[in-house]
Order: sequence, then C-alpha cells, then structure tokens
Amino acid sequence: MNRKLSPGGLLFILTGLNLLNYLDRYVLSAVALPLQKEMNISDGQVGRIVTTFMLGYFITSPLFGYLGDRSSRKWLIAGGIFVWSLGTVFTGMAATFAWLLAFRVLVGVGEASYATISPSLISDSYSAEKRNNALTIFYAAIPVGAALGNILGGHIAAASSWRHAFIWAGAPGLLLALVLLPFAEPKRGANDAAPMSKAKPTMADVLGLLRLPNYLLVVLGYTAYTFALGAFALWGPAFLARVHEVPVEKAATFFGLVLVVAGLIGTLLGGWLATAWQKRNPSGYALTLSLSALFAVPVAALAFLLEGRGASMSCLGLAMFLLFLPTGPINTLILETVPANLRASAMALSIFIIHLFGDMWSPELVGHASDFLRDRFAAAPPDPALLPDLAKKAAEAYGLKRAVLILPAALAVAAFFWFLLARRMRKSR
Repeated sequence: MNRKLSPGGLLFILTGLNLLNYLDRYVLSAVALPLQKEMNISDGQVGRIVTTFMLGYFITSPLFGYLGDRSSRKWLIAGGIFVWSLGTVFTGMAATFAWLLAFRVLVGVGEASYATISPSLISDSYSAEKRNNALTIFYAAIPVGAALGNILGGHIAAASSWRHAFIWAGAPGLLLALVLLPFAEPKRGANDAAPMSKAKPTMADVLGLLRLPNYLLVVLGYTAYTFALGAFALWGPAFLARVHEVPVEKAATFFGLVLVVAGLIGTLLGGWLATAWQKRNPSGYALTLSLSALFAVPVAALAFLLEGRGASMSCLGLAMFLLFLPTGPINTLILETVPANLRASAMALSIFIIHLFGDMWSPELVGHASDFLRDRFAAAPPDPALLPDLAKKAAEAYGLKRAVLILPAALAVAAFFWFLLARRMRKSR
C-alpha cells in the first residue's frame, strides 16, 4: 500500500526535482560558445538547439496534460524525469550537430511531462489561501537550478569539456526518477471549496479553456514574457562575453550568481507580496505580473545599451530580479482561472502556447538577427583599418548588442496583456 506523503514533503520532493530540471536545461547557456566553436556552427544554429528542445517540450505537453487529468500522475512524472535525464547525458555524447538536436528534443519530451503535471499535484495538496505560496516555493527552484546549470556547466566546461558538463548534469536524474513512486497521490480537487466534477475531461473541455477570458489573458502575457526570457537566458552570457569582453567562464558564473540571488529573492518576494496583495485586492496577482514586466522594460533596455561593463551588469541583475517577481502568481492564475478537473490540461495548454509562440523561436530569432547585423557591420565597418581579428570581434559584438533589443519590446507586450487582466479581475469584485 502506498504511504501518504504530507503536503510539505511532497512540495520538498517536487521542488528538488524542479531544481534538477532547470539545472539540466540551463547548462546549454553556460557552454554555448565552446560548443559553437567545436561544432563550427553559427549563432542561428546555436539558437536552433533551443528551438528543437522546445519542439519536444511544447508539442507533447498537451498529451501529458490530457493524461495527467485522467491517469496516475506520479508514473508520468517518473517517466519524464528519466527521459529528460537520459537526453541530457546523450547530448554530451552527440557525435554530430544533428544528433545533438535529436537529443535536445528528447530532453524537451521528458520535461514536458514533469512541468505539466507537478503543479497540479501541489495545487491539490494546498488550500486556495496557501496555494500561491506553495507554488512560489516550487518555482523558486527555477533560478537556483538555472544558476547551478550556469555555474557548474561553466566550470566543468572550463576544467574538462562542454560534453562532460551535460553528462554530469543528467546523471543524477537517472537515479532520482523513481523517488515519488512509493507515495500516494493527493486526490484531485481535495482542497477546493467547491466540489470537483467527477467526469473525466474531454478534448472539447480542454479546448474550451481558450474561451475563458482571464485564462487567455494570463497566457497571452505569459507568451510575450517567455519570448523575452527564453532568448535572454541563452544569449545573456554570450552578450557579456562579446560586448563587454567578460571571459566565458566568468560570464556564466555571473549569471549563475545573479540567478541565485536576484532570482530566488525575486521569486519568493514576488509570491509572498502577491499573496498579501490578493487578500486585499482581487487583481493583486495580475498587478504583480503587469508592474514587474513594465518596470523591467527600461531596465533591460539600459542593460543592453550602456557602454560601461559595471553599469550593464548591474542593470542585467536588476532586470532578472524584476523578471522573477511574477513567477509564482503566473502559475497560480493559470490554475485558479480554470475548473479543478482541468488543471493539468490548463498547465499543458499554456506550455504549448507560450513555447509555440514564445521561446521556441526567440533564441533563434535573436541569433539570426545577430548574424544579419554582424554581416552588415562587417560589410561597411566604421573603421576599415581594423585588423581582421578585431574587425570580426567588433562585428560580432555589434550584431548581438542590437539583436537583443527585441527583448524589452516583448516585455512591454506582456505588461499590456496583464494590465488588461488586472482590470477584468478588479471589476469582478
């Protein structure tokens, strides 16, 4: 007989696994430049590595969401952990760029299972009053895992190779995949005031989520936000390395440390402030989202435009802090704007949309824009007397510095949709 696990115990295990999830995902940003050099690929092709990961991630997420509302969730989670970990290990063994892309698809499939189903388990374990804080703790693993991915990936790549960084990142998940299986799952809707429908959701019910205005506005804003965040995560260390000549290892370490401090504090502070605000204002969650994105727009733009290394890095840190403030409330709103028996499907559908129209394309789009602007600069350099190596470096720095300005514009779009959501929720009082 399966043992019962306390809500705190379940949250602890799922948060730890989520940390591992994001560690595996963010190793790539730390090792992008040495990988690019060994495989002799362009910026656009580096971005394509993220695109192929997203193909595996968002295409299969609706399937896992559908299964997550109808069958055993812990088995789906276990399978997802094993698959993403195996894909990460195989990435480090890839003999060609084509095989590397195939293994990143495998990582995406595994992470889709985990990401769509885990939040519904937490939601069913906590009452509405405690749910946002619990989900905030779960998503606080994102900056910590991303930081570890950047720091460990950068150091392992510097000490050995980018291949070993992927192999060591993926190995722990192969051992931890079965950790939830001895325990019983919480019942769906167990902590909701209104009784949950016992009918299993149909595909028509899932598609009907798009007719819920509040859910749709959350997801539209989340799509623009994800567009910016996905490209920001991949190209941030490369931006410091090219534009401000920060060594690759130090750039990865900087991003890792900022993710730990700004990301962890931002996620926890944003979640707890949003919970307190929501108790006094029905649009508290939505206002946290919209104001965070709005304030991040000028800060991110300054980070990319300022000439001084210290000023640029300071603005990057502040922008990352602002971008992590809405992490918990976003996911709480996704779960609370839909019926309890559709929570896994709602999470899956949001994952499908935000990645299909968001960060599936943004890293590659920024990469191609960087390549295009680099070539234009190289064709007509401001100083034709530059030595070839210096001219090449100047062109690469120029291209990436201009390409990343796409990202603050995307954050402004996110703020717009979330302000509309806040207005709707305030009027619903």
